[in-house]
Amino acid sequence: MAGNATGSRLADLLAHRQQLTDALKEEPYDLILYLRRAAVYADLAYPDLAVGDAYRALLLTDELSDESFEYHEQTREAMCVYVAATQDGDLPDVLRGVASGDGDGDVPGLDAVSTTCKKLAWMATIRCYQILSFNLLLCGCLRSAHHFCERGLAVDRTTTTTTTANEALLQTKALIDTAARQRLRRGDYNTADLPDRGLVRREVYPWNTYEPDRFSAASLAFLNEQMAEAAPQCEVRATELPVLAAQGQSEDTTTTTTTTTTTTCWQLGVFAKEPIAAGEPVLREYSLLTANNRHKEAACDACGSALFATPTEEENGSVSCDMCDVVFCDMTCHDRAQEAYHPAVCETDVDSIAKDPEDARDADDALYVLLLARLLAMATHQECHPLDVKQVKYIWGDFVPATVNAQGSSAGPGGLSVSSPAVAAMAAAGGIPPAAWSLPFSFEANIATPLHILEKMGLDIFQDLAALDVWVLNTLYAKFRGTASARKSRRDGRPDVAAVHPLWCLANHDCDPNVTWEWGGRMVLWAKQERVQLAEDKAAGTTTRPGGIAAGQEILNHYCDVDLPVQLRREWASGSLGGACMCQRCQREAAAEQGNAP
Repeated sequence: MAGNATGSRLADLLAHRQQLTDALKEEPYDLILYLRRAAVYADLAYPDLAVGDAYRALLLTDELSDESFEYHEQTREAMCVYVAATQDGDLPDVLRGVASGDGDGDVPGLDAVSTTCKKLAWMATIRCYQILSFNLLLCGCLRSAHHFCERGLAVDRTTTTTTTANEALLQTKALIDTAARQRLRRGDYNTADLPDRGLVRREVYPWNTYEPDRFSAASLAFLNEQMAEAAPQCEVRATELPVLAAQGQSEDTTTTTTTTTTTTCWQLGVFAKEPIAAGEPVLREYSLLTANNRHKEAACDACGSALFATPTEEENGSVSCDMCDVVFCDMTCHDRAQEAYHPAVCETDVDSIAKDPEDARDADDALYVLLLARLLAMATHQECHPLDVKQVKYIWGDFVPATVNAQGSSAGPGGLSVSSPAVAAMAAAGGIPPAAWSLPFSFEANIATPLHILEKMGLDIFQDLAALDVWVLNTLYAKFRGTASARKSRRDGRPDVAAVHPLWCLANHDCDPNVTWEWGGRMVLWAKQERVQLAEDKAAGTTTRPGGIAAGQEILNHYCDVDLPVQLRREWASGSLGGACMCQRCQREAAAEQGNAP
């Protein structure tokens, strides 16, 4: 009965979420609807999505409070129904329990409607900060959680008394402090010391209707049509792969003297239609889904190729956009960019965002943000939903089923309150999210910067919610995290250019790959001259294993340095794969390290 009750509550919450989403299509500037949906997301154990809605609501409180802002009139009009109800004594449900503070009473120079609007905006601001700080804590983003908590306490000017508003914020602040002391392992710390990268659920959301049937005849026909141009000796087929293990958790495997049994799943893979000799090219792929995190870098905006071999080399064949200073390596890249994405960002100053990160640790995040910006430009120019852009439509983001993510959450489908023992336990453990959550998340990379880019592009982040919702951005990030390749700068070794090649990434990872790759504007897969020397090869005295790929054999790619020991390989590849690699080589070597070798 308990399981049925939980399932019924989950269904009710998902239905409520859909009702609110439909309502937002009709009233995209209604901040109360955003707060209500944020509460539902919190109950569904999607704290990152709750943060996204609370932040949009916070932006709308600013719009409501300042008549000079772009969406002031739309926001004020959306609040009319709540103003009338509040004047009749019926406060919006999501604001009940928030002290009205300096929103009480008449305000000189304002009529009754404007006074009530000011009161509601003030109360909504407090509620936004409560939701933001608490849910960022649940994501593991302690610095941002602390930041919004402090902002909320500063807004609530009635700090001389313990109001409902500052009581909740003070409780969250205490939890953040507990988590910080545990994570940093010291009692004294600066806010700048707090970790701000967390983890959230990486899944196909229950309401996501954009993921295609990747195994259908139509999907395979489309992909093989593309593959015929990039890799004429290969074809895309379904293949059975082992399910990835959660990083740091024991593997659910049974080892015998002859076989290793693991849970498997079906994915797409690339197979050789005919023999491919060692050293022979397997695939050559051009992609416009690229990113460069260096400002004014001498690289083609379209394909990422270096424009000059040396800083002093003269420009050779490069072409500039007629309307802005963006440069392409040749007219082909110029024309492809104009056709696919560039008009959406031309003369918008988007090119200056997320460039030249001061901290080397931010270089990766900057590249993912810029890949997202390129994809959104493609969707905008091509007038399609971001998840329908062909460069990402058929990419699988190594998602975990929603049921596993919910079970891994201490919150569960019912959500948690600030005073919940489970939240206190999480704080005492350092604010670390559940092990099943594997999508890297930060407020800046997943919420603030993408919205800033969209505004720079002239898009309405409220009116265009269906295409620009946080769950859409998270789904794109999940696809990028599993497939993007990066190139390091020769100057400082930091990754500065990245790209997503949708056909290249269909070749599945294996720590005993039969291909290797290089990317310099065009992605090229080569059949390896020699295969990795395995432990059993060394034991048998075999020094080399010849390369080459037989007809019908799967093309096995690699997303990490395959010469590393098994644990390091798994750590390096976990971000791309979404879990610990379970290829046969990893299973054998992990078992040997644990003393379970056959």
